Amino acid sequence: MIRVEDLVTYYGDRRILNHVNLEVGAGETMVILGVSGTGKSTLLRHMIRLELPTSGHIYIKGHDVCHTSEDRFDLIRHKIGMLFQSAALFNSLSVGDNVALPLRELTHLEESTIRIMTRIKLDLVGLGGCENYMPSELSGGMKKRAGLARALAMDPEILLFDEPSAGLDPITAAGIDALIVKLKTAFKMTIVVVTHEMASAYAIADRITVMDQGEIIALGTPEEIRRSQHPRVRQILNRVPDSEGQDVQAYLRSLTQAS
Repeated sequence: MIRVEDLVTYYGDRRILNHVNLEVGAGETMVILGVSGTGKSTLLRHMIRLELPTSGHIYIKGHDVCHTSEDRFDLIRHKIGMLFQSAALFNSLSVGDNVALPLRELTHLEESTIRIMTRIKLDLVGLGGCENYMPSELSGGMKKRAGLARALAMDPEILLFDEPSAGLDPITAAGIDALIVKLKTAFKMTIVVVTHEMASAYAIADRITVMDQGEIIALGTPEEIRRSQHPRVRQILNRVPDSEGQDVQAYLRSLTQAS
């Protein structure tokens, strides 16, 4: 369903992604795991063409989304749903209008049909009866669910999540994890989740990709990742901080490379 080939991204002189290669099968839940600043969210943004890489390719259902026209990619984009880290709701619109927005912008459905579909999507994520609430009236977990309902509005084949548990308490985060598993089971969607939460990764993943400094350093099932002996993977899994000496050396290297 998704194939990433030799993807390289620079922000100015800083290399964010370094020759990333990855495949996600149809109906698979792939979790991309790693510390902050390692390129996880950048990779996700490339998949929906919010940003273009410096070089390389991303194929979605066989279409190279990095090197196709905007009009052609629009046809692909309609089959991709995205839940942003902050939920990205429009504060001036009600919850119902946020969810209905893609249907109003991208289809020619009757308004009565759009209202019915909006209620169905909100019911699906546990927000039935909340369509008239404003985003400011929702808790953090409810905002994530509303954002997910909007991502589901066009019945996507691919669903992308950027840090779905960020800023949530453990119980609410577990509810989001359970919802992701429910969607995968019910609709056989292809799901890609960016996170740094180990508990979430183990709960939802078919396979886990571990990234560090813009590179993939491990890839496998949750059990294979648990058994990995890669030093950086062990450090992430065991929550071991970088030593002060390592931090200084990394900082000096970054200054040297930048110059």
